Amino acid sequence: MRGSGSERVAEAGAPFGIAEVTGVSMVPTLLHGDQLLVHYGARLRAGCVAVLRHPLQQDLLIVKRLIERRDGGWWVLGDNPDAEGDSRVFGAVPPELVLGRVRARYRPVTPGRQWSAGVVLSWLFSAVRPVSSGRSASRRLRAR
Repeated sequence: MRGSGSERVAEAGAPFGIAEVTGVSMVPTLLHGDQLLVHYGARLRAGCVAVLRHPLQQDLLIVKRLIERRDGGWWVLGDNPDAEGDSRVFGAVPPELVLGRVRARYRPVTPGRQWSAGVVLSWLFSAVRPVSSGRSASRRLRAR
């Protein structure tokens, strides 16, 4: 997804899929290269991180935080206030373009790295994290 992730697995009717983040629009929550577990059809609420179709280029999937419901759909923002490509540019996103909720992210293994039990445990504790709606949506709105 330009600026926030690219969909890699999305089989019709599958409740879960995998997406890969590209870009910096969701830093610090998500980093370039992070892998995401996406729950399609999950219940959505303000504060959730979601995968959605870009309203102006619907073959492009993006990852944004749902801020609030407005007339016409969800107002979405990236967590990085310096990055562009969210509702400040394209307005509210119609609900049918919001595909799923991001449940977890993991940072992929660095190729060529030597692995000991300690390194594996360290990677597990730092690389795999749930993605929750912990960031306050109201705080993000006040910051704009």
